Amino acid sequence: MGFLEKIGLKKKETLDKGVEKSRSGLLNKLGKALAGKDQVDDETLDELEEILITSDVGVKTTIEIIKRIEKRVARDKFVTQSELQGLLRDEIVALLKDSSDDRPAAYDADFPEKPHIVLVVGVNGVGKTTTIGKLSYMYKAAGKNVLLGAADTFRAAAVDQLKIWSERAEVPIIEQGQNADPAAVAYDTAAAAKARGADIALIDTAGRLHNKKALMDELSKIKRVMSKVVDNAPHEVILVLDASTGQNAMQQAKAFTEAVDITGLALTKLDGTAKGGIVIGISHELNVPVKYIGLGEKIEDLQVFDKEAFVNALFGE
Repeated sequence: MGFLEKIGLKKKETLDKGVEKSRSGLLNKLGKALAGKDQVDDETLDELEEILITSDVGVKTTIEIIKRIEKRVARDKFVTQSELQGLLRDEIVALLKDSSDDRPAAYDADFPEKPHIVLVVGVNGVGKTTTIGKLSYMYKAAGKNVLLGAADTFRAAAVDQLKIWSERAEVPIIEQGQNADPAAVAYDTAAAAKARGADIALIDTAGRLHNKKALMDELSKIKRVMSKVVDNAPHEVILVLDASTGQNAMQQAKAFTEAVDITGLALTKLDGTAKGGIVIGISHELNVPVKYIGLGEKIEDLQVFDKEAFVNALFGE
């Protein structure tokens, strides 16, 4: 087995293990609902709807999935229970939002602009700073020149935490300590990234959403000062969410998308929850692609999201 094949196998094993709780819950519910039945009828669809909602897929997304399946069943006239699971898997894959660009995240493809500035947002406690650390490791492993910016200057441990991750990933960091002006840190990070010829700069921001206007004003200021140094910065705004909080993550996501132009999502802590269905619901309802999923504590346990691989793992394929 070649080196790349071994990496691919390890990622698949990590993904399979990471969604184990979600898979067990979903397949157990499906097995009980479909036991002894040999065709899809209205009762089956009602049970399937309940299963998806209780698996944190969300009401709006569940209704769309059921509508799609009803059309398939009506068109094909007869669908057996053994075919239903494959049909369900196919419709969920089709529903998931594709990445807005064709550049594979964290791989060795060239960025359309350099330095590529990424702003990372999310409330405290979701694993935002940890995700930035893991992203920096992932990009460096792909051969990129990475720089971190510690613009979450309000939370006491945020700067120190990011410094620890910069040391673990062996990437440089721009920081001015607690209570510094976040926009000033972001400006310095963008300027340093440009001066040093960095490929990508990942900038941490304050994890607050008590006041949407205050959040929008702060992030608008950060964007404004960075764009003076690097054209069109930031090029990505990644929202980090804790998958284990289920529908609470959905509410956070909706609030952030009302205040900020989110370009991608990172879902953390999937390995510790049975609420993996939230990945499907959030991507569909917000029409924003999931770009990364967190599947464990280790520095390499953040993966670029592959919707087909995720859904296959969720259904035990």
